[in-house]
Amino acid sequence: RESKMGELPLDINIQEPRWDQSTFLGRARHFFTVTDPRNLLLSGAQLEASRNIVQNYRAGVVTPGLTEDQLWRAKYVYDSAFHPDTGEKVVLIGRMSAQVPMNMTITGCMLTFYRKTPTVVFWQWVNQSFNAVVNYSNRSGDAPITVGQLGTAYVSATTGAVATALGLKSLTKHLPPLVGRFVPFAAVAAANCINIPLMRQRELQVGIPVTDEESQRLGHSVAAAKQGIFQVVISRICMAIPAMAIPPVIMDTLEKKDFLKRRPWLGAPLQVGLVGFCLVFATPLCCALFPQRSSLHVSRLEPELRAQIREQNPDIEVVYYNKGL
Repeated sequence: RESKMGELPLDINIQEPRWDQSTFLGRARHFFTVTDPRNLLLSGAQLEASRNIVQNYRAGVVTPGLTEDQLWRAKYVYDSAFHPDTGEKVVLIGRMSAQVPMNMTITGCMLTFYRKTPTVVFWQWVNQSFNAVVNYSNRSGDAPITVGQLGTAYVSATTGAVATALGLKSLTKHLPPLVGRFVPFAAVAAANCINIPLMRQRELQVGIPVTDEESQRLGHSVAAAKQGIFQVVISRICMAIPAMAIPPVIMDTLEKKDFLKRRPWLGAPLQVGLVGFCLVFATPLCCALFPQRSSLHVSRLEPELRAQIREQNPDIEVVYYNKGL
């Protein structure tokens, strides 16, 4: 397959990320690109253009004059806005590139208005509604989740978050004020522990596909689903740590100074800015904590599946699965 002078070869694998996903650095570069908030500013026409470049390339047609960098840029723009399994355009706030601006606004407000019960309830509810949109938009294609299950997860996570927030709020009344500032973090962590397993309960019932190194399916495993979901919960909680732990300490110090006492309205924007700064780094770095394609030792699989694999492929020691996000 000779290509004309200077035309791109057709063997660049744009199904996979551009950087080596077996290293933390490669994963971090990948997620910095995926969560880049600037992708939200792209027009519909720009998204369509990227989609055409990618779909043509996959069909074996190289857009004339295309460079490799432009191809990768188009791939990442395409991935940022379209669902990988259905190909539908994802709602603006459900996209990975919206994670930072949306979380920055919501977390900033949660941390600013943590003193009064109605505002605590309101912002925890907004946060869980946003989570539900994100989880629905990024759901995995081969385990479709029903609207009923989504509703259950949404209501449970919201109840869990609000209960944690209000329960801890009353417990920390007599403790130093700085402790009270960490209540929203505990509520978000608790909600993640409820929300993600519920959103992915089908995987916990029927398991997720596990494959060998060559991506040949070996069966479905609940053990792999549990490990994958656990890793996602951990990385979501870690994502919230810098944004919810660093700004409160800074704000606690600043609010004692005259500058902010004279300008109390500056509190919220300052908090949102600090949170945003933390999230720009925390979001991609925590997505990169665990490889997207995780592995599990055969001995840790369910007895039936383990026996089946040992029987058919006795030399396989490790199986692989996609952990989700």
